[in-house]
Amino acid sequence: MTDVIVGLDIGTSNIRVAIGEVTEDDKVQIVGLATRPSNGVRNGTIINIEAAITAIKDAVEAAEQNAGLEVFSCVTGIGGSQIESYNSHGLAAVANKNHRAREITQQDKDNALDSACATLIPLDRDFLHVIPRDFIVDGIGGIKDPIDMMGVRLETDVHIVTASKTSIQNVTSCINRAGYELDKVWLKTLAQVQAVAHEDELDMGSIIIDLGAGTTDVLVLNDGASVCSLSIPVGQNFVTSDISMELGIPFAVAEKIKLESGCCFEEALQTNYEVPIPGVGGRPPEMATQVDLCDIIQPRVEEIFAMVRNEIVHKTDLRRLDGNIILTGGGAQMPGVVELAQYVFGTSAVRPGNPENLGGRSDEYKKPEYATVIGLIQSQKKYSGISDNASRKGMSSKGSKEGFLKRIFKQIF
Repeated sequence: MTDVIVGLDIGTSNIRVAIGEVTEDDKVQIVGLATRPSNGVRNGTIINIEAAITAIKDAVEAAEQNAGLEVFSCVTGIGGSQIESYNSHGLAAVANKNHRAREITQQDKDNALDSACATLIPLDRDFLHVIPRDFIVDGIGGIKDPIDMMGVRLETDVHIVTASKTSIQNVTSCINRAGYELDKVWLKTLAQVQAVAHEDELDMGSIIIDLGAGTTDVLVLNDGASVCSLSIPVGQNFVTSDISMELGIPFAVAEKIKLESGCCFEEALQTNYEVPIPGVGGRPPEMATQVDLCDIIQPRVEEIFAMVRNEIVHKTDLRRLDGNIILTGGGAQMPGVVELAQYVFGTSAVRPGNPENLGGRSDEYKKPEYATVIGLIQSQKKYSGISDNASRKGMSSKGSKEGFLKRIFKQIF
């Protein structure tokens, strides 16, 4: 493993780069950080290769200057509509020639996983991650690692994530033509687990909601592994569009007003100051209040959370999760977003996904918008050279015991 790991998050509105240096005690320290406006990307998908190459180079060079290091390779993440996932089941015979039980080996484990992957997927898709959820030895489940156990038959339940071949090729091409090698592509929300989720949150069951500009990506975790990953084709740019149309102002102006004065839950407003709305085409400026803005923003963000809730209910058979809802992405920084999520999901177990303190020259990365890029570095360090696995050993947190997914099902059925 190299001493330097570079994370590159190619988002719809921003490209973020973080440079992590592995210290002598095998810890990661963030030594470089940069954010630049994203070009050539729509809803998480590259649509203009040349524009994306330029934006990537600008972001990486800024991070290089910040760190005083030269970048040669990086890891990146992928999400949005280019991702599809499903759960599968695999089976491998373990018995010896005399049909007697024997110790399960790594090869047996691999055979079971290969069996789970022996499903037809479209020719335009590639496997991105195969995440073991559970192993079953002779009908006994709940086993995380079956190696060295005695058994006749080994089964496994896995979560499989696939990605569009074209999307991966475009990302690879952009990074290579920008002058860098691509070490690995991760599912963005899976990488975020390393940056923002604690061990007990994975075991008890939690939901990561990445509030991006173009899409809202979701990962459901339970018993230490991913059980569902999905993407909602509505993001924070829709909020900006609503402001733009309601107030009759350009998109860029609406985005600035949203970031500076926006709130998505009226009860969380502590002030109600007036916000100047620039005139367009000679029209005189007008004034709006924070409450006026909230009346535009809250319905759209509430709709996004409701869509997430409904999709989770539709795509999983879970009836209870006791961990937390963890909000990441740029949208997780809007005032009132935690309170609105608590209202929609019917639980107080909601928190922002701030990456843990890794040290370095600045703590700017300890914000939800940097969850992906920091998670990419931590994921690459932890899993480089070994099989993908969502289980995580690490820090602990208190966690909630409210069973919030049970409440979600009560609201819908």
